[in-house]
Parts: sequence; structure tokens; C-alpha cells
Amino acid sequence: MRTAALIKRIFQEMFRDKRTLALLFVAPLLILSLMYLLFNSDTINPKLGVTGADHQLVEALEKADIHTVHYKRITNTKNTIKGDDLDAILQYKDSHWKLTLQNNDPTAAKALQMKVQQTVSQFQSALMNKGNAGLPKENIKTAYIYGNSDTDFFDVLSPTLVGFFVFFFVFLISGIGLLKERTSGTLERLMSTPIRRWEIVMAYLVGFGTFAVIQTVIVVLYAINILDMVLEGSIWSVILINLLLALVALSLGILLSSFAASEFQMVQFIPIAVVPQIFFSGIIPLNGLADWLQAVAKVMPLYYAADALKGIMYKGMELSDISGDLIALVLFASFFTVLNVFALKKYRKL
Repeated sequence: MRTAALIKRIFQEMFRDKRTLALLFVAPLLILSLMYLLFNSDTINPKLGVTGADHQLVEALEKADIHTVHYKRITNTKNTIKGDDLDAILQYKDSHWKLTLQNNDPTAAKALQMKVQQTVSQFQSALMNKGNAGLPKENIKTAYIYGNSDTDFFDVLSPTLVGFFVFFFVFLISGIGLLKERTSGTLERLMSTPIRRWEIVMAYLVGFGTFAVIQTVIVVLYAINILDMVLEGSIWSVILINLLLALVALSLGILLSSFAASEFQMVQFIPIAVVPQIFFSGIIPLNGLADWLQAVAKVMPLYYAADALKGIMYKGMELSDISGDLIALVLFASFFTVLNVFALKKYRKL
């Protein structure tokens, strides 16, 4: 009977906690549905610029599921690839083949390189069988806009991972930290004084933010100097981006902690506030997703941080090149900070 009574009490507590029930039954379905949509997105054929090639070779490339764009002349290969958003450019000049890969995604770039080499090789063999020696026999010379032949997927992924770990731990620690202030009665005593809500929010942001800054610097320096992660741009730019991301995580963590009654409830926000951002951070290519899913990605702070970090660490960009991402992070942090001020109304009305 005592066991039955204890089981009954557990059932009653679970049914009273609607948030736990939602985490248990609804959250897995949402995340599973999201993963299904992401991993079943349409495959985008690589976009290859071609100049100086025979039209029959272009047709062969098209048959190999490579979308080709013909150019009569290319003066600046790098600018053409970046400006027209090409995956690569294949050039035939001075009796030599040259393939220039953007290498934004090393896995996709290697697959495209193999396809092009195989198609050109087959085309050359067919011409040679016909007694036509108009094409060279040597291998295609390969160049890269970003990275090199040794670049692998982790080199592109690592900037995103740095940003994610900064975001996740700052979010969790700040949220639980403020929650302890509430459960211990410290926040209630503060609210009984003449101090204003915005002063409380700023104090917590600065207080927790100091440790967030230290953590961010440690993570960045460790990732670059100890783990030897790729860094083409300035390390100061990387630190700045991560500091802005930490500020976003800090303000969001404090905001969500206002709606949690325990550490367990704070952890319950992770599947909703953190996990979706992993998928939309660029770890999974977003080009093949439906338009509405791409729109969802653009309301995720980590999307902008990952894009900025990849631009600095992997592509060697300057801050001016990623100014849009930086502005987005500042807007997110400002928005969450303002919401924090209003969220404190539930504890005291001024």
C-alpha cells in the first residue's frame, strides 16, 4: 500500500507539472520532426562556372548533375566565384585545365572535384579514340579560394563549435545563477528596496558577464593555440564575436530563468532554446531547405554568430565583411535585455 501511495503521488506531481510533460512527450517529437526536415532537404546541384571548354564537355558536365554557367572571359576568378556564388570555375587556357574551388564545404568540394575530373577524363578519352588530340592529357590543376587540399570538414565546423560552447555554457550558468538568487530570496529582498528593475538587470549582466568574458577568452585561446583550430583572420575579431554571442546567451539565460521555478525547469528550456540553434547554425547546409525553414534559421542568434566566426576563422574576412552578423547579435542582446526589465514586473511593479 505504501508503494502504491508513493506511485500515486509521483503521478500527481507529474500531471501537475505541464512543462515536464511537454518536455517528455512533445519536445522529442518537435526535435525529431526538425531533424527529419533538415536531413531530408533537397540536394542542390553544384554550380560550376566554365570558360574555354567545348560545348560537348559542358553537356557532359550537365549530365553529371553539375549546373554549369558559361563565361566568355573571366578576369578575376576569385571575385567571380564569390560574386556569382559559384562552387567552382573550370577554365581551359593556354592548353591547360584549371579548376578553382570555392571550398566553402570541403566535403562537397572534393565530390565536385572528382566529378569534374572524371567527366573531363572521359571526354578526353573519347576524343583521343576519335583521333582528336585537341585536349591536353595532363591532370587538371586545382586551386582553392578558401583552405587547401588538406582542408577537411572539421576545419569548417570548428568555428561553429567554438561559438556553440560559449553560447551553451553561458546560457546555462547565467540562468541557473539568477534562479538561485530567486530561490534563496536574494532577488525578493532586492526588489523590496528602491532599486529599479533596469539597474538589477544591468547589475546581473555585468556580474555574470565578467565571468562570461573570462570563459570566452579561455575557450577561444584554447581552441586556437592548443587545439590548433584554423584561423585565417584576426583572433581579436574572433574574441569580439564570441563576446557578443556570450552577451546574447547571458541575457537570454537570465530572461528564461524568470519563468523557471527550479534548476530542472531551467534545463527544460535547452531542447527549445538551444538544440534547434545547433541545426540552424550551418552545421547542416541550409541551401536545400524549404524557404520557411531558412527563414526560421534567421531568427536564431547562433546562425549569425556561426556565419561570422566561419567568415573570420576559415575565410579570413575582416569585421567590415561580417558587419550584418554583428549588428544582428547586438540587436538580439538588446531585445533580450529589454525583455528582462519587463519580466521583473512579475516580482515588483514600479
